[in-house]
Amino acid sequence: MTTTRFAPSPTGYIHVGNLRTALMNYLIARKAGGTFILRIDDTDPERSKEEYVDAIKQDLEWLGLHWDRVERQSDRLDRYAEAAEKLRAMGRLYEAFETPTELDLKRKKQLNMGKPPVYDRAALNLSEAEKEALRAERGNGVWRFKLDHERIEWNDGILGDISIDAASVSDPVLIRGDGQVLYTIASVVDDTEMGVTDVVRGSDHVTNTATQIQIIKALGGRCPRFAHHSLLTGPQGEALSKRLGTLALRDLREQGVQPMALLSLMARLGSSDPVELRSEVEELIDGFDVNRFGAAPTKFDVQDLFPLTAKHLQSLPLADVAGAVADAGVPDELAEPFWAMARENTTTLADLKGWWELCRDGADPLIAEEDQEFIAEAMALLPEGTFDGETWSTWTKAVKEATGRKGKGLFMPLRKALTGMERGPEMAALMPLLQVIRARG
Repeated sequence: MTTTRFAPSPTGYIHVGNLRTALMNYLIARKAGGTFILRIDDTDPERSKEEYVDAIKQDLEWLGLHWDRVERQSDRLDRYAEAAEKLRAMGRLYEAFETPTELDLKRKKQLNMGKPPVYDRAALNLSEAEKEALRAERGNGVWRFKLDHERIEWNDGILGDISIDAASVSDPVLIRGDGQVLYTIASVVDDTEMGVTDVVRGSDHVTNTATQIQIIKALGGRCPRFAHHSLLTGPQGEALSKRLGTLALRDLREQGVQPMALLSLMARLGSSDPVELRSEVEELIDGFDVNRFGAAPTKFDVQDLFPLTAKHLQSLPLADVAGAVADAGVPDELAEPFWAMARENTTTLADLKGWWELCRDGADPLIAEEDQEFIAEAMALLPEGTFDGETWSTWTKAVKEATGRKGKGLFMPLRKALTGMERGPEMAALMPLLQVIRARG
């Protein structure tokens, strides 16, 4: 059975880059009728916060990406310890004591000599007495996995055939000196024991994947299918890494972005398929194919989300936005005509408050000097009594006959005089609301 996972660290809020990973893994699992695991990578007790665990779940629920079960790596530390002990017994895990400064000096020396800046395995030559002396001086060392210096190859679902020379990669640290288990081994143990069949993650993990393949094989596990999606850039190709903090999902939600606008964009962005607005998550599943995504950096522009959000809102019946209409202050009896009027001119639900204020309070008229006499004459022709859906047509016809104006020269000054703006809802739909509110006042 197909099993995928999303493994965020609860050290901050989910941003659009995380979402890309979560969504791809979710769609793969759902398309195959498989299992989607939410796996909280909380092995760092200092940086992991319960508030972020809750926030991650809230953001996924807001998007409608429902997991089949939750796993927490902090509950599985004994499993990682067993795996580490197995690797030690095999001679594949060794303790190293270099300080960050010493490692930096080694890298610089190697680069100056034209060699790849990889760890030189000096720790393998230490005697037990030397290790004891270093522990007494520096405390416990880190534990590194000893790579077999051979080519590591796999067929990547997005990048194609990958071949990495393990000799060009440093032996990865699996356990820190303070005993903290790192992602590199925790993920391998979890993927193996949880039967994860497919792993999609960012292309910045390619080297991690190479080392993890060797760890999986050393532990007797079965390698999942790997796919590494491209990283997002800004609209001009600039790095997004420094801006991701402002692209958290909860920030986008606060700006009024609708879940299906965000999912519709992220499910196709960077693929050979066009971005098309979908009305529900299920519509994204059937057409999803990770092999249709490219390796090139993918441009993401947050502004692209707002036309999609507007289009999504325009498709919704009142029942789906009734809460937002009520929050804007619209009385229940006016909710239906108000939404019919405002929907085509609403980019986010926050816009509803402005349209209601226009209906309730009116607007300062916007009248050009050359139109003042025309507007005064037109206002004198405004029908008495309650306005309805025919009022605009009846009124403008009368004004046309009286003044001889027609087309834009007729309609635009009237719109600006009533609404204080050049564009907006259909006046036929707006005028009954203006009159009802005026009459109620």
